[in-house]
Amino acid sequence: MGERTSHPHGTISWADLATSDQDAAKAFYGGLLGWEYDDQPVGDGVTYSMAQLGGRSAAAINPQREEEAQQGIPPHWNLYVTVDDVDAAARAVGEHGGQVFAEPFDVFDNGRMTVIADPTGAVVSLWQAGTSIGAEVVNQPGALTWADIATPDPAKAQAFYSALLGWRFDTMSEEPPYWVIFNGERSQGGMTKPPADVPPNWFPYFAVADVEATAQAAREAGGEPFMGPMDVPNGGRFVLIQDPQGAPFAVFQGEFDD
Repeated sequence: MGERTSHPHGTISWADLATSDQDAAKAFYGGLLGWEYDDQPVGDGVTYSMAQLGGRSAAAINPQREEEAQQGIPPHWNLYVTVDDVDAAARAVGEHGGQVFAEPFDVFDNGRMTVIADPTGAVVSLWQAGTSIGAEVVNQPGALTWADIATPDPAKAQAFYSALLGWRFDTMSEEPPYWVIFNGERSQGGMTKPPADVPPNWFPYFAVADVEATAQAAREAGGEPFMGPMDVPNGGRFVLIQDPQGAPFAVFQGEFDD
């Protein structure tokens, strides 16, 4: 169930955590989501910790870059979208009103990526697979199952992602406003409009068997559930959580696609 050997163009396919305390974050998420880790040195004393479920890659945890911390950027989750041609996609970003923060570069033989911001300021990475496809397991407890973007201008963001990635957005609710992101016929995430004091951002949802028990376990481990548990209109429950280092994420209990 939920095993992957490739991801189609336009799929939200990976999430990694940039954190101020890698060891503490590994312990927190390992206890919460059942992750084991394959620590991979990537140079300059930095380790990229691949979170695994049953030997399959589910997500990753790595140290936050020093320049980010100096700029006051808090720990955060990064989301990745698979594309067929990352160089072509990066060239198209500016045409649709976005900004390229990091020009396409190779990540060893794992793949090729670029970091971009949409016209509203939300940052996301585009990934062209090499030896690494991204998540090898999804939509099962402990694995990536959904992703949300919070943006102050949903119309502008929707136009951008539709033009760049071919996504479709269907309205789920008017109040609070929420749109479901479709890649082809498959739903994979959502878009909402956050309070005025929340900057544009992407964050992941991980599947769990019991959202209430997970929220309580997160609280006991030093995290802070700050919204929910709440029901969603099409079934299931979720809760938003801030991890002990301050990075927001969500967990979801419900029916999962294969």
